[in-house]
Parts: sequence; structure tokens; C-alpha cells
Amino acid sequence: MKKFLAIYYAPSSAMKQMPTLTEEQKQAGMKPWMDWMEKYADNLEDGGAPLMPPHSLTPDGKWASSAKEVTGYSIVKADTIDAAKKIFNGHPHLSWAPGCSVEISEFARM
Repeated sequence: MKKFLAIYYAPSSAMKQMPTLTEEQKQAGMKPWMDWMEKYADNLEDGGAPLMPPHSLTPDGKWASSAKEVTGYSIVKADTIDAAKKIFNGHPHLSWAPGCSVEISEFARM
């Protein structure tokens, strides 16, 4: 099987609301994720984790806050890119907030 990296994107406005959620709201928000992970357990190499705002390194060696709104990742296994895409159809991240998206890329063989 091939491996694919999924990168989750969400607008900063969605991330800013996270600290204001109650524990019950957080658990309710995680349930669809847990259901998705259970459904695709055989395909998950790494279920992933939320990510803090990224920092970018420029060619001149300076670090700066990134404008990219990367919020998490997962690594999945599938036979083809089309099979990997099906794993993410209807993914719970897409209904979290307006502007959320998922990108997937196949790991290249070195």
C-alpha cells in the first residue's frame, strides 16, 4: 500500500474559538473524528494531531509566522490516490467551520 499525508486547513477564526469551548463541547466536536478514525482504522498509519500555527524559514535563515492556516495532519494507507481521496469524502474537519479544507499528497519513494 502507498502512504498519503493529509494536511488539514482551517481559518484562524475557527482556531480562536477553541479556548472558549466547554469540555462537553470539545468532546462532542471530537466524536465525529473518533468515529472517522474507527471507520478507517485499517487505513490509518497515524491518526495525526492538531497543530499549532506554523512558522516559516526563509532562504536567508530568518523565521517568521506563516500565513498558512495548517491545523493538523493524518497519514493514511491506500492502494491509489483515488482510494485515499475516498477516505476523506465527508471528513468531519470539513464541517467544523466555513473555509476548512483537506489536502492529501502521496509519499514519494526515495
